[in-house]
Amino acid sequence: MALGPGKYDALASVVRERAKAGGVVVMVFDGRHGSGFSVQATAEITLRLPELLRVMADGIELDLKRRSPEVPDQRAGRPA
Repeated sequence: MALGPGKYDALASVVRERAKAGGVVVMVFDGRHGSGFSVQATAEITLRLPELLRVMADGIELDLKRRSPEVPDQRAGRPA
């Protein structure tokens, strides 16, 4: 994760302020400024971010497998 503002930092600020959140991750695909992400979070949340993203990714994979058993496991060493 690069330090300093990302290309979607202004959008992340709006989301964080409107949600009155301690942290946000804004991820954009094929947006006006291309694809990218911006993170704004407290130090405590930032330290937990890798774990939180792994839990989110695992949940997405599980949901996809429930809907379509043909979705392969993309991580090496894990059975499909």
